[in-house]
Amino acid sequence: MPFPLEKAAQGKKYLIKEIKGFGPVLRLLDLGLLPETVIELVRFAPLGDPVQFKVRGFFLSLRKDEARHILVEAAEQ
Repeated sequence: MPFPLEKAAQGKKYLIKEIKGFGPVLRLLDLGLLPETVIELVRFAPLGDPVQFKVRGFFLSLRKDEARHILVEAAEQ
């Protein structure tokens, strides 16, 4: 069952299932966050926001309110 990326655990890999939202949230698609893409939570900022992810070989920082719109499942490892 997909859950929001903001609830992901550090060091784990996930498979993007869906991006919900509109407007600025759709820029995530331009950044390569497409369904069936593997994304890994790398680390949290000292105060917990933003969160750094590794996707398609590059690092991307997202705010938790942006990560809330990305639904993921645990990736097969």
